[in-house]
Amino acid sequence: MTQKELEKIKLMAIINNDCLKKSDAVILLEGDGYGRINKTIEIFKAGLAKKIVISGGFTGARPFTIPASELAKKIVKKGVSKSKIIIEEKSQHTYEQGLEVMKLAKKNKWKRIILVASNFHQPRAYLTFLKAMKETKLKIQIFNAPVRELLWFKKTSWQDMTRLEILEDEFVKIKKYKLPDIKEAINYQQWKEKQK
Repeated sequence: MTQKELEKIKLMAIINNDCLKKSDAVILLEGDGYGRINKTIEIFKAGLAKKIVISGGFTGARPFTIPASELAKKIVKKGVSKSKIIIEEKSQHTYEQGLEVMKLAKKNKWKRIILVASNFHQPRAYLTFLKAMKETKLKIQIFNAPVRELLWFKKTSWQDMTRLEILEDEFVKIKKYKLPDIKEAINYQQWKEKQK
């Protein structure tokens, strides 16, 4: 096994087993249909977050991307008050979601957020949010809560790929987008675990 392969395994282990702490907000990233809603509501109703932020305003043609306002309606129907939901619709992709959420964190003086994405997207989303945090000169705690109830080997309805194949593509994008390297993410995790 190469060092890079070992680092990917470490990153996946950290992301999939992050210990959630009470946070200021749970961040629901737009994408993958409605798959991320239940996880977000579960976290909110467990008292782990004071607010729900639905992030994403993608306007292109992607069948699996549902507008943030539509996701908000679904969440309200499941018993969450509108007053607890913040809709961020400026962002068009994950990096912009990271920047917009960091603006909200700065404005609201948030110290902790919980990031909800699909199982295949969580590694890139996490590294992207670390990059956005660094670029906005913030130092907050970002916890990972990937959606686990998604099948890895069934082809998705929007691509002729399985989520496992999409995960491979996500690691290509991590390199392409010059995100923080995995060692940096591991060091951040070590810092995060020492915080009260």
